[in-house]
Amino acid sequence: MNVKPPREYVITRRMDTFFINLYDASKFVLRFFKEVLQPPYEGREIIRQCYEIGYNSLPLISLTGFITGLVFTKQSRPSLAEFGATSWLPSLVAIAIIKALAPLVTALIAAGKVGSNIGAEIGSMKVTEQIDAMEVSAVNPFKFLVVSRVLATTFMIPVLMCYTGGVAMFGSYLNVHVNEMTSFVSFFEQAFQKISFLDIFASLTKSIVYGFTIGIVGCYKGYHATSGTEGVGRAANSSVVISMFLIFVEEILIVQIANSIK
Repeated sequence: MNVKPPREYVITRRMDTFFINLYDASKFVLRFFKEVLQPPYEGREIIRQCYEIGYNSLPLISLTGFITGLVFTKQSRPSLAEFGATSWLPSLVAIAIIKALAPLVTALIAAGKVGSNIGAEIGSMKVTEQIDAMEVSAVNPFKFLVVSRVLATTFMIPVLMCYTGGVAMFGSYLNVHVNEMTSFVSFFEQAFQKISFLDIFASLTKSIVYGFTIGIVGCYKGYHATSGTEGVGRAANSSVVISMFLIFVEEILIVQIANSIK
């Protein structure tokens, strides 16, 4: 006969598990900052990871960025046309894309593609004891696997963000050009009239934080994967979910800080 445990016991156990996981995650992040400053430096592996993350993400990022700029411009035109303010469309699109959409869209796409790949790759190495074999071979698996991937995502997400913003602005330009016959130079002059250095700096800061979050979450979940192939699937899935949740939290915090500085 199965006896259901008291509700208080279940709640207490879940709270204990939460704080234990939080402690483990904090130790993992602190270990990253310790390892990243100590030699040897895995420069070749970092470059390889940058190539894998950046180049392999270009097709999906290009398509998503172009559609984002095109659709946002198309949806914004009727609202501005009601007030006879379609000439403000380039500025509106530039503000929306550079300040919000480009960093957020890039991060969410990367969380789904890159974060899941990192979690599954390191998780499969963990459950098949390849990480233990690296330790026996006098190789630091944390530096080789974790530090290189976190640095790669931190470096490449800002680059992909700038690329996404450019592609989205080009998609917006095509829509504006077809409807208003606005020239290329005139469109971008109007678009960047309302963009300040602080806006660009805030977007770059967002993308750096997002990149670090995607890398560290994916590596943490993969590095602590258990229970064979089922654990690898859970590691990949939780990497995406937790990364996206943290990205939205960071978006709120960074926007509040940027607005308070202005």
